[in-house]
Amino acid sequence: MTDPGRAIEAPRGSVAPGQPPASPDFQALYRAHVGYVWNALRRLGVARGELEDLTQETFLRAFRNHASFDPSRPLRPWLFAIAARTAVDFRRAARHGREVLEAAPDAAHEVPGADEDLAAAQQRRLLRELIDGLDDDRRAVFVMHECLGHTAVEIAQALDIPMNTAYSRLRLARADFKALLAKRLEAVPP
Repeated sequence: MTDPGRAIEAPRGSVAPGQPPASPDFQALYRAHVGYVWNALRRLGVARGELEDLTQETFLRAFRNHASFDPSRPLRPWLFAIAARTAVDFRRAARHGREVLEAAPDAAHEVPGADEDLAAAQQRRLLRELIDGLDDDRRAVFVMHECLGHTAVEIAQALDIPMNTAYSRLRLARADFKALLAKRLEAVPP
């Protein structure tokens, strides 16, 4: 995968975003939604070094469970739910494994000296840290709504939870996010 973080468009005549394949044409499904799944996993806190493997694992799980897809529902929330479960399962398994730290990015390479780029990188890093501070259930709802723009109905259906639970988790995730941000800002010297 050369640049999986960028948006990937579906080839002509294949699966349109948000629509299930007419037949189990998973190659077209993969091409149409790999960017979405990659970004969802990244926003769910998956380390850059694990993104490719967990993206593949998400699509393998989707392939194995394609019979459970309800064609009357949107496809992307269904894929997000699989990606969220894949990320949670990986984190649980990783607790028992040995952690391999990623190499620190070269600051000069990342930020070519522009103050705006540095500020944007710091904001993205802070956002990632704050989202990582949320528990898994709340994080999934928060990311689906705030980062990916899914509705509460789609979230409830995708995560197979009652609508009130989706709203409650979103409310609690927002409160947790604000509390984590306030705590972080208090730690910053004036």
